[in-house]
Amino acid sequence: MDVTPAAAALDPPNNCRFVKSVVSLSGLPLDGWPEIAFAGRSNVGKSSLMNRLLNRRNLVKVSGRPGCTRCLNYFAVDDSLYLVDLPGYGFARVSARMKREWQELVSAYLESRRELAGVVLIVDIRHEAKASDRQMVVWFREQGASFLVVYTKADKLSGNKVSRQAAILDEGLAITAADRLVFSAKSGHGREELLYKLRSFL
Repeated sequence: MDVTPAAAALDPPNNCRFVKSVVSLSGLPLDGWPEIAFAGRSNVGKSSLMNRLLNRRNLVKVSGRPGCTRCLNYFAVDDSLYLVDLPGYGFARVSARMKREWQELVSAYLESRRELAGVVLIVDIRHEAKASDRQMVVWFREQGASFLVVYTKADKLSGNKVSRQAAILDEGLAITAADRLVFSAKSGHGREELLYKLRSFL
C-alpha cells in the first residue's frame, strides 16, 4: 500500500502528545490531519488500549470510574495524525442531560467530520454483545464508515475461552473475524495487528 505521512506515523508511533479536549464541534482542530477515533462503552478499557498502542504508560488518562472521558480528547502522533478518544457510552453515572449532550457531540462528530479516516469500536471480550455495541456497528455500516471492532481484555481469559468468546461476539454483533481482532493492553497481544489495521485506514 502507498504510505502516507499519517500511516508512517504509526510505523511505529513515536512522537505522541496530548493536544486538547473538545466539548463542541467549534473546537475541533483545523489543520486537516487525518483522525482515527476510539469508541466503546464506559470503562471498557479505551485508555489502556490507547496507551499500549502508543507504547506510553499514562498519556491517555486511565480511570476506574465510568464516565471519566467527557469530551473528545485529541492526541497527535508525529504531527501528522490525530487519535481521538471519544466519551464512553453505556452506564456512566451522570445526569440524563449530560448523557444526551455527549451523544449529540459524538454523533455530530462521527457524521460530519471529514478528516475521520476510521473508527475503532472496543468491546470487552468477557461479556456478551450489548445492544449499544450492536447499534454502533449498524450505525457505522449505515454511515459507510470504515471501522474495526477490537475485543479487548483477552488476558482475562484462557486461550480456548478467547476463541469461543470471540466467535460468540462475532455472531452477536453480526460481523466476521475479518472485521475484528483480539487485543490485550496488559500483554500487548494484538498490538502489531492493530497498528497494521489502523495504517490501512490511512
